[in-house]
Amino acid sequence: MEIRGERECKECGTRWSYYESGGVSCPECGSLHSVGVDDDRKLHTTQSVEFDLTEARERFENEPEDEALRSVAETVRAYQRKRGFVDAGELRELDDDYLVAGELRQVADLVDRSFDPSDEEEWYLLRLLQGDTQGRPEPADVPESLREARGLAAADAVREYRRELRDWLDANDVEPDRPATQVFSSLDERAKRIRALEGDVPPREADALVEALRDVVTYVRDGDEVALSRAQDRLADD
Repeated sequence: MEIRGERECKECGTRWSYYESGGVSCPECGSLHSVGVDDDRKLHTTQSVEFDLTEARERFENEPEDEALRSVAETVRAYQRKRGFVDAGELRELDDDYLVAGELRQVADLVDRSFDPSDEEEWYLLRLLQGDTQGRPEPADVPESLREARGLAAADAVREYRRELRDWLDANDVEPDRPATQVFSSLDERAKRIRALEGDVPPREADALVEALRDVVTYVRDGDEVALSRAQDRLADD
């Protein structure tokens, strides 16, 4: 939604940034009575939230596995619910934190439903739990039995990003040219197909979808024609 980010409390006069706090309650006195004081409304879809898996790792170490897995899934769900891709009018990248969170949620669900998860599956789950410190695993590291988690995480992330990208384009009166529109159409179709297959595609194909989205967004935002060419190549190679 488009909002005024600078707010002033009617009770005590304190000013703060909604873009930073993510709330309308006064950080000084707690009052809910405030007004926007800046002139411009900006599209803002995200909250200030840190991707911190410390508590999730502790739960996995100290709780029964089935309870820990459900806790892990809820932790990353809560993170993704707060995460958007437009911050005070600025379009953000589809970042690895968001992707790791989505994949971890899917993997936790698959392992939870498995009667006897393999050592490889357990190892990969633990690897994802280090995501906030080690980043996103390479496609070659994804176990064959868990590749649908990678695929669904990528397709879901692309779908959510595209929704907010459309709003950002409208808010900024940006009309993508024909080459970009063709890439976006291909991306939407690929994401839909991967979801129809329940994510069961090679991890490199899932990653190509994400990288193509990043490249075409770079083209639309910065006019980088090399990035557009990369996006087209990634989709052609699938």
